[in-house]
Amino acid sequence: MSRAVLSIGSNLGDRFAYLRSVVDALAGRLIAVSSVYSTPPWGPVPQENYLNAVVVVEDPAFGPRDWLACGQELEQRADRVREIRWGARTLDVDVVWCAEVRRDGTHPVVSTDPTLTLPHPQAHNRAFVLVPWSEVEPDAALEVQGRTRPIRELLAELDPGEIEGVRMTELSLRTADR
Repeated sequence: MSRAVLSIGSNLGDRFAYLRSVVDALAGRLIAVSSVYSTPPWGPVPQENYLNAVVVVEDPAFGPRDWLACGQELEQRADRVREIRWGARTLDVDVVWCAEVRRDGTHPVVSTDPTLTLPHPQAHNRAFVLVPWSEVEPDAALEVQGRTRPIRELLAELDPGEIEGVRMTELSLRTADR
């Protein structure tokens, strides 16, 4: 069994509907869904703000590559086009963290494979990932450069302006059973 943290974001078209499509597609696997946040774009390309959220998912039949394939399929369904690095997108689904769930506990997966680097190599630098993740898993930890650290510590090290740019919206991806 594996458990994963997925960061989802959109800044083109019906942004909320694209995020909702991820939650709907993963409904049977959802453990937690964060609030929806409005966030400034990351990178040098001028574009509109994003809507971002984090979902925590679990599936006995899935491994890390399955979560990647699932995210890519959801992006394709949303007509995601990859033309410009850090460019605007209908939907972005990133596997931020993944772990194998065994009888003796949860064991984070580390991968240096360029197709799926785990944990996500920039997650610790991105408030739009850490803020919603800390909302749904306040005690979560992330390995950064070989050292496991609480995400609340990683958040405390970010520029306060970046954290202030991550603003909770009134939108909700949660339903009564989530």
